[in-house]
Amino acid sequence: MMARRKISLGELAEKIDIPPANLSILKTGKAKAIRFSTLEAICKELDCQPGDILEFKEG
Repeated sequence: MMARRKISLGELAEKIDIPPANLSILKTGKAKAIRFSTLEAICKELDCQPGDILEFKEG
């Protein structure tokens, strides 16, 4: 989704006001949870829905 919007991880992190390291953890799927406010900010900035950027993995 970031590639489609032509925005880097650093740019997105700055726009939604979270550290790039935290956004990287989310992007790589290593996060255990995400705040709704963070998810909302990401979706607003990327003009997408949560289902466009989230993936369910059993385990």
